Amino acid sequence: MQRGLALLAAGEAAAAATLLARAHAEEPGSTVVLEALARARYDSGDVPGAAECFRDLAAARPADDYAHFGLGLSLSRLGRFGLAAEHLAMATAMRPDRPEYADRLRQVRATLRARQSPETP
Repeated sequence: MQRGLALLAAGEAAAAATLLARAHAEEPGSTVVLEALARARYDSGDVPGAAECFRDLAAARPADDYAHFGLGLSLSRLGRFGLAAEHLAMATAMRPDRPEYADRLRQVRATLRARQSPETP
């Protein structure tokens, strides 16, 4: 796990994801490993894999603002804006002191509004 975290910190997200996936297989109940794996998958571009990890993390730690934020980010990148807004709103409510949470929530809500408004000529 430590080597995976070091790789992640060094910007080697894909290599970190490989090591952290092994660590997660060895310790499937560790939410610390799961969070690191989620981050590594997101940073390496494996957004569907990140969403799955963040979903599992939010289920295991429902009061974890970062789990909901990561899930919301991942879902928004996957085009699932309605569900993304729900998780980003939870994260923002839990941690109103985190401006990046509110910023991303505003962006997702703006996208939802734009997609719901009728097209203009």
